[in-house]
Amino acid sequence: MKEEIIIMTTKEIATTLVNMCRNGQIEEVKELLFSPDIVSIEPREGLLPLETRGMDAIRAKAALFVSHVAEFYGSTISDPVVAGDYFSVAWDTDLQMKGEERKTNHEICVYHVKDGKIVSEQFFY
Repeated sequence: MKEEIIIMTTKEIATTLVNMCRNGQIEEVKELLFSPDIVSIEPREGLLPLETRGMDAIRAKAALFVSHVAEFYGSTISDPVVAGDYFSVAWDTDLQMKGEERKTNHEICVYHVKDGKIVSEQFFY
């Protein structure tokens, strides 16, 4: 008997991402939903590179960011807005970076889905 492969829709992927991230499973969601060839784009050069390609680089980028966080107080993630193969969420994060004052980051995250996986993410803040 041939095993059937079920590919999630963009809406299912969006809902899964939001639910997992709201439950603190940010790294797990990447392993489950991201394509091995994922591309991540930041709005400007700074602590994080403008463009990151591939899961190994995504993991390293996340580790770099976390290494600069002094205190994490929480986050709020909107319900997703889905349009075709894309979805977006508003994500507010309350944190204190090392050597900085506590602040809330406000960003829009836009994801592109292809063949049942997230192939790109782009952040606007």
